[in-house]
Amino acid sequence: MSKRGKLIVLVAPSGGGKSTMTRRLLKDFPRIRFSVSATTRRPRAGETDGVSYHFLSEEAFDKKVQAGSFLEWVEVYAGVRYGTLREDVENQLNKGYFVLLDVDVLGALNVLESLGETPLSVFLKPPSMSVLKERLILRGSESEKSLEQRLNRAEKEISMADKFGHVIVNDDLDEAYDELKSLVGAYMDEPF
Repeated sequence: MSKRGKLIVLVAPSGGGKSTMTRRLLKDFPRIRFSVSATTRRPRAGETDGVSYHFLSEEAFDKKVQAGSFLEWVEVYAGVRYGTLREDVENQLNKGYFVLLDVDVLGALNVLESLGETPLSVFLKPPSMSVLKERLILRGSESEKSLEQRLNRAEKEISMADKFGHVIVNDDLDEAYDELKSLVGAYMDEPF
């Protein structure tokens, strides 16, 4: 692969289906590489450093911010920051891969503003706030307070869906994935 790759930006509120869609895309498209985000939050059960996220201390994250190491970074919740490491993304793009960014809405908007090119950007929208709440509860990783924070944030994020190239309502997982797969395949100019 000698041709430079391109970015694919996948966005959804917490519980909107990004992780599930990402896993399926990676399985179906061997030329896609996942950009592992950095975060200051603690790992959840089953998460692995360097695979799920790059888990960083506050100090290590600050050093990377000061060094300009992030393509984008945001404080999503009080005291919890996420960011996309520029070097990781550039290395994969230079190898000709399509790099999938699974980022929050503000991070995605920062990426879209900072690039000279227009990546494929897709917002996964839950069918309703009640369905999103149910999904977050079923995940079993949220306290009452964090659930409320995530739902409040989700309302704001959903209001920004039209800032992205495509919006897919994730009501039926298989139908939503088929729509996403079709968009990605066309963008990559690959049969799907």
